[in-house]
Amino acid sequence: MASRLRGNDGRRRLLLSAFALLLAGPALAESDDQVDFFRAAQVDNTSTVRAVLKRGLDPNVHEPERGETGLIVAMRWDANQVFKELLAHPKVNLEEVSSNGTTALMMAAFKHNKAAVQALIAKGAQVNRKGWTALHFAAAAGDLEIMSMLLEHHAYIDAGSPSGLTPLMLAAREGMEDAVKLLLAQGADATLKDGAYHVDAAEFATRAEKPWITKAINAHLAKAAASMPAKKSN
Repeated sequence: MASRLRGNDGRRRLLLSAFALLLAGPALAESDDQVDFFRAAQVDNTSTVRAVLKRGLDPNVHEPERGETGLIVAMRWDANQVFKELLAHPKVNLEEVSSNGTTALMMAAFKHNKAAVQALIAKGAQVNRKGWTALHFAAAAGDLEIMSMLLEHHAYIDAGSPSGLTPLMLAAREGMEDAVKLLLAQGADATLKDGAYHVDAAEFATRAEKPWITKAINAHLAKAAASMPAKKSN
């Protein structure tokens, strides 16, 4: 009797193991598809991307290293054909974010990809959002055309990152003089301070050893102060 019970237990374990392998099959296949998907997104291989999506892979799946979607990866690696393929997918979510809060529009702005920025905005990508925005990324990259495009689509010029960094502060820190001048000309507030260091854009430039940027911002502030009407004394 005991031997028969042990035999039944053995067969039960074998059946459970077989069932576990059966369940693991699709998961392994899906994992392989994800690997193929992100490799293809890096090298602009639309045929592979199309094939794995046809097999049912979620176009919004996130890769493990940075948590980026295929759309963001395509922008990072200038894979413009894969970008177009994914942008046209009916289930793609333009607002999916990576682990650090980057969207496809932000990456396109940082990579100077004007055509992609235009396409994303046309499809409804959010120009303004809480935290990091595409204007931050365009300002850090010093791309005046994309900055102007975003501002034309009502980008909030003094948007604050999670730590309170504005596009002007980033442009100043990165030494993007023309970007700084564009933002100031469009009404950016140079007196704002961030939440971490409690310093303004001019001080960011100074700490980053960009004295010419500090000079440009201080000259703007001095001009603005001089143009204000004098207060009447009682």
